[in-house]
Amino acid sequence: MNVLIVEDDEALAQELALYLQHEHYHCDFARTGASASEKLYVNEYDFVLLDLGLPDQDGLQLLAEARQQHNSQASIIILSARGSVDDRISGLQLGADDYLPKPYSLMELASRMQAITRRKHGVTQDTLSFGDFVINLSERTLRHGSTEVVLTRREFDLLHYLLLHRGRVLTRMQLSEHIWGNMISDRDDHDSNFIDVHVKNIRKKLAAHDPRDWVDTVRGIGYRFKPTQEA
Repeated sequence: MNVLIVEDDEALAQELALYLQHEHYHCDFARTGASASEKLYVNEYDFVLLDLGLPDQDGLQLLAEARQQHNSQASIIILSARGSVDDRISGLQLGADDYLPKPYSLMELASRMQAITRRKHGVTQDTLSFGDFVINLSERTLRHGSTEVVLTRREFDLLHYLLLHRGRVLTRMQLSEHIWGNMISDRDDHDSNFIDVHVKNIRKKLAAHDPRDWVDTVRGIGYRFKPTQEA
């Protein structure tokens, strides 16, 4: 998933990014409100981690802006030394999903991000299932009955993301931004078969255990993971 870290302390931002990358997130940076506004306008993010004490703008203003524009569906967590009750209330009223005062535990932050993702998509446990397949999110495994279906890291992330949005059509650009971060956009490769190859591999691995086609191709747009009743 794609994360924008809005933090003017470069060392802290790098430490946070290293930890989140280990947890399979893709991180982008902004050190000022102006830079964050530009990135929020151009890119799509799953999470925005927002420091309130920016050098050119109050982070609460940026929060209000993000909720009204392109990234209105992003989950926003405020990470700030401003831990007063008034600031927390203001942030939550403006649409923040959570608020962690500095200093915070990186493990706690990652746990809160996972909890927000589960809640947002109606997932109440650490597993997702379709047919006889079960994805274990913490172990990052896919099983069909007692047999493990071996996926690459990219295949797992793509399948997980499609499954979270079961029934919704996702464009190739959305998939590349959310799963691969800026890697593909930097290469201007959205129209290539990069995503298609990974979907083809996923289908092949699923079909080895279940003949049903779980992923629809929406011509000229992208892909949709079928609801169970349609598979």
